[in-house]
Amino acid sequence: MPEMPEIQALAERLDEAVGGVTLERFDLLQFSSLKTVTPRPAELVGRLLERVGRRGKYVVLAFEGDDRMLVHLSQGGRLDVEAPPKSTKPRGAVARFLFSAGTSLLVKEFGKERKAGVWTLAAGDDGPLTALGPEALSDEATAFFLESTDARRVHTILRDQRTVAGVGRGYSDDALHHATLSPYAALGKLDAGERERLVEALKAILTDALEVERRRSGGLPNKLGDHFTVHGRWGQPCPRCGADLRRVSYESHEVTYCPDCQTGGKILADRRLSRLIR
Repeated sequence: MPEMPEIQALAERLDEAVGGVTLERFDLLQFSSLKTVTPRPAELVGRLLERVGRRGKYVVLAFEGDDRMLVHLSQGGRLDVEAPPKSTKPRGAVARFLFSAGTSLLVKEFGKERKAGVWTLAAGDDGPLTALGPEALSDEATAFFLESTDARRVHTILRDQRTVAGVGRGYSDDALHHATLSPYAALGKLDAGERERLVEALKAILTDALEVERRRSGGLPNKLGDHFTVHGRWGQPCPRCGADLRRVSYESHEVTYCPDCQTGGKILADRRLSRLIR
């Protein structure tokens, strides 16, 4: 799933492509993807798109009059610029925004899951954004990591959008590896030095990733995370110590870590293997 660096850089490119032009048509190409009833997307046709931004993992299209449309790409979604606009419905198409500048934005989704969504929000309505915690690099998030007594695992907290917005599986793995912290460590039990390492690691990982993503053009790449340090690279040597990276498999995701750097040599229980043994 695209996380803060990918979505932020994408929003900046989209703002450059369609910011300041008028929405001429909105085509809903997958009915279930529209998550709101009112206002109808048609009510924004003829409005100026003032800017494209980001909140958490949402792309935010802000129109004149303070109405907004949100796009969440979920696991397999992509958002591409079409210039000139196309009229065909490609495989996996979710929605298409057509603008006066001779440009359109196509939301599409790969894979079997159909979780990408579009929201239309009236002025003053934050919709799903109300459930988001502070941005991962904000002062509020930093204070939380330095002071919180939250007993949950750090990896769980980093992925919880209600607690900290914008980070997912990939940068959670990389940040904890950078900080030499176990993904199973409880935030509330970290000492001051470990908390400082976590904050600095998160800042370094996200900032570096954003620089990489800003060098791209167009939409998102078909395969994300080509610059991940450890995420998804289990079985490969740790870039710091050379030991084999390990993983913990869950039903919906995997956690990648280095036993030597992060867990004092301890191999964390693989949930996938545990289920097979039962």
